[in-house]
Amino acid sequence: MTWLANPLRDKRDKRLPRIAGPSSLVIFGVTGDLARKKLMPAVYDLANRGLLPPGFSLVGFARREWATQDFSRQVHDAVKEHARTPFSEATWRQLSEGIRFVPGDFSDDDAFDELERTVRKLDEQQGTGGNHAFYLSIPPSFFDVVCKQLARSGLAEPENEDQWRRVVIEKPFGHNLQSARELNAVVEDIFPADSIFRIDHYLGKETVQNIMALRFANQLFEPTWNAHYVDHVQITMAEDIGIGGRAGYYDGIGAARDVIQNHLLQLLALVAMEEPVSFDPSDLRAEKEKVLSAVRLPADLTKHTARGQYAAGWAGGTPVRGYLEEDGIAPDSRTETYAAVRLDIDTRRWAGVPFYLRTGKRLGRRVTEVAVVFKRAPHLPFESTATEELGENALVIRVQPDEGVTIRFGSKVPGTAMEVRDVTMDFGYGYSFTEESPEAYERLILDVLLGDPPLFPRHEEVELSWKILDPIEEFWAENGTPEQYASGGWGPKSADEMLARDGRHWRIP
Repeated sequence: MTWLANPLRDKRDKRLPRIAGPSSLVIFGVTGDLARKKLMPAVYDLANRGLLPPGFSLVGFARREWATQDFSRQVHDAVKEHARTPFSEATWRQLSEGIRFVPGDFSDDDAFDELERTVRKLDEQQGTGGNHAFYLSIPPSFFDVVCKQLARSGLAEPENEDQWRRVVIEKPFGHNLQSARELNAVVEDIFPADSIFRIDHYLGKETVQNIMALRFANQLFEPTWNAHYVDHVQITMAEDIGIGGRAGYYDGIGAARDVIQNHLLQLLALVAMEEPVSFDPSDLRAEKEKVLSAVRLPADLTKHTARGQYAAGWAGGTPVRGYLEEDGIAPDSRTETYAAVRLDIDTRRWAGVPFYLRTGKRLGRRVTEVAVVFKRAPHLPFESTATEELGENALVIRVQPDEGVTIRFGSKVPGTAMEVRDVTMDFGYGYSFTEESPEAYERLILDVLLGDPPLFPRHEEVELSWKILDPIEEFWAENGTPEQYASGGWGPKSADEMLARDGRHWRIP
């Protein structure tokens, strides 16, 4: 018996890697940026770390007249350019033996029949064991036809109970509640619920998972993680780039649908949820769903939401165009590139604590963070001049790019006088651990192959998120246009005014 199969050793050492069993990953949309920059490099990095078995195969499906060797060259080039781990000829040789390509259109029956024959041959030649995951890296409008083709060709149904078939879909999961329900109905008509993996790559980030470790592995924070001590919570995802070449996708979607509905509401759920009974997927989802179902919108959306479009300005010392001047954007577009909203949670733990969510493009810097801001001490036995520079205590979870946690608190300034000033204690992954954090897609693809779904939202979470966002989108559609804000700043004036009405202000990350 090898060490990998030894249950006693597995129980002793939780650091042992989880290695996927025999399987294949079929990627639809392999010619897109996501596949080239993220998916194919992640597969290689998993192989390079020894987390994929010899019986693994990578199959590409696209409307290109490529032979398998052409696709293999594309994978090779993508890996060379974007892989996180060093290139290894030995790893590449093993991985390349299982690479296949099937050309065809999504509506082409013959192409899917050829795909079915291809995966059958891989079962025989590579030992993939009848286990196949289908990654739909394609626009949601094609999910219906691809899922039906997988069903028609027999690819969606395993031949026996020891085999599995799974489907992976990328956000956006619809563009509103109704479309999300229609999309869920399509996919769940073909695949069982536990075989559907909805990818939100933010949930694969080490720091996002560390929110659960920070909260539930430490007695230090739990007593103050509630409305008695927390003044408010800010969740920020800021980007310093514009839309790039994504005009066709982004215009009409906007910042709120693109980021708040999924990434930021998932972060809110992890920060605000009660301790789950276990980290079993069903227990974790139950607590997240409770939080999302308790979210309450502000009574006045005019005062407690804000949206904007970036105007011309400067980014990194370089002049940049405004959103309405970008290629492919209509000059009268009302799509927001900045969105902010106040949400409240009607639970005993969080009653009266506002959660402020914001996201935007062309902002001051690239940063994603969760800031838990605490109330001021009820009594300060100091002269007022001694605490002039003292702010609120805060715990800041940095999701990217400098992953870690910062705690801000007051400390005496050295000297004979009693003067208190803000200081910080900082934990950073880079200098606290020798282990390098895997890229999010590595963790998520491995979880798909292992059938481990705790980081993947089920349709209930998706629908609850749309129930929160839909009224805001409908209000914006009927009221005015996004406010212009200068590129390189921190968003529109209305967003600052939104917090000022509550006697608060945004953090400058």
